Amino acid sequence: MTAKVTYNGELRTTCVHLRSGNEFITDAPTDNNGLGRAFSPTDTVATGLGSCMITVMGIKARDLGVELKGSVVEVTKHMASDPRRISKIEVDLQLPAAVSEKHRIILERIGNTCPIHYSLHPDIEKVITYNWIQE
Repeated sequence: MTAKVTYNGELRTTCVHLRSGNEFITDAPTDNNGLGRAFSPTDTVATGLGSCMITVMGIKARDLGVELKGSVVEVTKHMASDPRRISKIEVDLQLPAAVSEKHRIILERIGNTCPIHYSLHPDIEKVITYNWIQE
């Protein structure tokens, strides 16, 4: 088992990663009868894409001797209705400009092939922008 999710009432859950004991809470969003005081379950899916992308890029960067520490990934989730679902995820990565063009190409390819990217339904539009900015 990977995680345990406990329903706390009032549309809130506590999610525990069993191996580490780390936990986070989710709330239903305000546009779906919730209080929106924490990540919604769909927020965690969208955020997972950005986190997965930078994680696998970090693995490859380490192998290449490239430093990505301090990189920032901004994620925007868009919802559709009928059925209610994630329709689009925008991922905006801000990465260090010091990375060579050759390594940028490799790292972007790695980011675009992360496990969550492949796991999301193909109907979910993914808009991914890589910004190699000055430090």
